[in-house]
Amino acid sequence: MFITRIFYAIAYFLVLLFEIGKAAVDVAARTVNGKVEPVVMEIETELKRPISQTILANSITLTPGTLSIDLDSEKQILKVAIITPRSKEKVIPFEKYIKGMLE
Repeated sequence: MFITRIFYAIAYFLVLLFEIGKAAVDVAARTVNGKVEPVVMEIETELKRPISQTILANSITLTPGTLSIDLDSEKQILKVAIITPRSKEKVIPFEKYIKGMLE
């Protein structure tokens, strides 16, 4: 159990770093070519613990081009501002790692 949580923590960190780098390049390209269509999405999360939800919200905010606006822990909903419409999986690709690490 402990080893599994450590594996998920390492995987989360690596995926987060990769997503930050990928998003930075995307935001830079969109800034230059002007293809920005800001939207606010409501994303339902699988995470039940408030600490897990908070880490997810902070991870979203760390990723360039996204910003967590609101977190409703009871309903498990995050409000996220993004620079261009995307699917839930592209906005929070690290949710499963947080779940494996903390839930």
